Amino acid sequence: MGFFSHLFYPWGFIVQIAAVAHFFWRRRASFIWAAAYLIVEVVAEADLLRAARERSARKGRISLVEAQIIENPSMANLEDLGELYWDEKNYAKAREAFDRAIRTGSDASRTFYRRGLCALELGDPAAAVPDLEHAFRTDPKLDMYRGGMFLARAYAATGRAADAEKVFSAAMESTSTPEMLFNYAAFLSGQNRNDEARDWLKRLEETKRTAPRFVQRTNRAWFSKGKALLKQLGPAV
Repeated sequence: MGFFSHLFYPWGFIVQIAAVAHFFWRRRASFIWAAAYLIVEVVAEADLLRAARERSARKGRISLVEAQIIENPSMANLEDLGELYWDEKNYAKAREAFDRAIRTGSDASRTFYRRGLCALELGDPAAAVPDLEHAFRTDPKLDMYRGGMFLARAYAATGRAADAEKVFSAAMESTSTPEMLFNYAAFLSGQNRNDEARDWLKRLEETKRTAPRFVQRTNRAWFSKGKALLKQLGPAV
């Protein structure tokens, strides 16, 4: 037995070391995945808590501004209230506040822009057009050139495709964000210009592929919508 033990002596240790290494490697992988899961959950929970705090603070601010307006219905207070309701996605009340601000004498591009966006969100593109036209005419760079995109959408929704094309083209000379690319592709699709829409959606996919991670994260919704629209259009004939 001693002779055979001598022959197998080093291999026994090697097998034992391999088994121990395998055990800890498996545990290490599990630990890494558990830690990653925990981090994701904690971050998500933190985001939810932060959003809840922001909503609570905003509601308190709304109550305060509404009380101030009773005593002082100034343009500034009405515009502030409109912005707060906009952030709450309460577009009807935001529209009402911006409307009051404009009737009070506000001629700020942003106030007309926000009122136009509220009308668009509420399914009233005809009312959105003059407000968005005013905002785009007085400040084409407003909201990182998104004003042109929304005006083009309002034009398209009211049957003014040629005007929408013109404004989209002008806006896209200055910026080609994922949101802009998707909206232009959606416009082209709505005009049955599907081959052109596919080309822009492929450009959107390329943007995702080459974009930094934070851009991919913050524009995830537009990348997902683009992928869904491309699938809906199907392959080119």
